[in-house]
Amino acid sequence: MSDKNISKVALVTGATRGIGFETARQLASQGVHVLLAGRDRTKAVEASLKLQSEGLPVEAIALDVTQADSIAAAATEVARKHGRLDILVNNAGVFRDDMQRKPSEQHLDVWRETFDTNVFGVVATTQAFLPLLKVAPAARIVNVSSLLGSIAANADPASPIYDFKVPAYNVSKSAVNAWTVQLAHELRDTRIKVNAVHPGSVKTDMNAGGEIEVTDGAKTSVRMALLDETGPNGGFVYFEENLPW
Repeated sequence: MSDKNISKVALVTGATRGIGFETARQLASQGVHVLLAGRDRTKAVEASLKLQSEGLPVEAIALDVTQADSIAAAATEVARKHGRLDILVNNAGVFRDDMQRKPSEQHLDVWRETFDTNVFGVVATTQAFLPLLKVAPAARIVNVSSLLGSIAANADPASPIYDFKVPAYNVSKSAVNAWTVQLAHELRDTRIKVNAVHPGSVKTDMNAGGEIEVTDGAKTSVRMALLDETGPNGGFVYFEENLPW
């Protein structure tokens, strides 16, 4: 456990399972006080109790990134209890594409639902918590993206994802990357750092064909959440590798 992290407060969205849950575990293991967020408070409490049973500093918070009232209530709760936020991990995401349909055949409802969570949810959550992040000495914002959002990789026949075209999800992550660049530029003269991460092809409920374990899938998010002042701002990374936009 790192003593320098003991006073930090982190919020991880979509943290009741999978990569988000493991990110919460790893941050708490480093001494960070973690707010484990989920749209279902009961599930968030259950997940938090699991980590509390391991002696980790974790508390539950209800936060549905697609609901303005839920986001506002969560921000108010964090302000009242903690007065600031040191780390925001925008991890919540959905995958709704029909794998049997071509890109041009995906229903607009799929596009809308995907963007509501993966893009608009990220922007809205960040906007709500930015005042609390600015109160922290040197806050970090981590946007969980995907290599599938890399336009360069999607256009490269030599890329391992070249033939994996799931448009609503892929384009939503491209938008997350673009948002990351915009926000990082806005905050470039502050001590806040904003980065996008690719967790890898992780074995989760959302990714049945994953290749790496969840413990490894959370590592990049955790590393970027705990960056020191020499770390990057406005990057797109996977472990130690810089990825193409």
